[in-house]
Amino acid sequence: MPNIKIFSGSSHQDLSQKIADRLGLELGKVVTKKFSNQETCVEIGESVRGEDVYIVQSGCGEINDNLMELLIMINACKIASASRVTAVIPCFPYARQDKKDKSRAPISAKLVANMLSVAGADHIITMDLHASQIQGFFDIPVDNLYAEPAVLKWIRENISEWRNCTIVSPDAGGAKRVTSIADRLNVDFALIHKERKKANEVDRMVLVGDVKDRVAILVDDMADTCGTICHAADKLLSAGATRVYAILTHGIFSGPAISRINNACFEAAQCSKCFLGGRSLIHRHLLDDVAWSLLCTYPFRFGFTFIYLDPFLAKYPLGPK
Repeated sequence: MPNIKIFSGSSHQDLSQKIADRLGLELGKVVTKKFSNQETCVEIGESVRGEDVYIVQSGCGEINDNLMELLIMINACKIASASRVTAVIPCFPYARQDKKDKSRAPISAKLVANMLSVAGADHIITMDLHASQIQGFFDIPVDNLYAEPAVLKWIRENISEWRNCTIVSPDAGGAKRVTSIADRLNVDFALIHKERKKANEVDRMVLVGDVKDRVAILVDDMADTCGTICHAADKLLSAGATRVYAILTHGIFSGPAISRINNACFEAAQCSKCFLGGRSLIHRHLLDDVAWSLLCTYPFRFGFTFIYLDPFLAKYPLGPK
């Protein structure tokens, strides 16, 4: 694969290495450090002149520091005469601040989009955006990859009664996501309407749909404090569900999330490796990781006509819809 260099930020080096291994490439040399006043310094350790550069940096961990590091890396490669710079951001930072929902509220996702463009990014690759309209904040190409193929594969391989299941969205915003999965599996779907007193605190939940005597599979793009997903599981069991599974793209797991998910009534939970949360502290019988790095490698191949389809890619075609 000619003229491609992949660099990893400090947010998720394990994911970056898996992407590079899958493509048969070595990670580029880069040194990141901080001055005594906590300024971020980045040194690209090899020539990128005329190269197509991919920088992998997820919105996890110290989000503000990692975002600044990404911007500096993009700018460093751009002024070093890179032909094109692509930012691979599996979990887009500030994605939940995508609209002005009250007076004087910022639209921080738009601000992040502006910063990435000004830094010199030519292309953005992300995964399961919290709100698809964030793509419209950019004037450069954005590939919003969907976790749906991996979700379908996991359900078919790990849930024996998947033909008698209901795909459930824990909020109205995820209705489109679950209906697409339900259609592919030819099963029913349901959603839970929630009312919040304030951020990260759910007041009341109402189930819309039928889960009685069925396996319920909760699907969401992210789990932060896990209050919503755990309350939804309790609601589904009280509505007659036989078992409850959870499938999450971005497991943030902040605050009391670890204790909540460990004490929840899930039969199993699946979480992607696109986000470094507190997965190691979750009971292993609950959590099942999938090597989702293959989803992130698709645009590399697609953009450079790299002819290779493994059996999974052939069976479950990937890419933006």
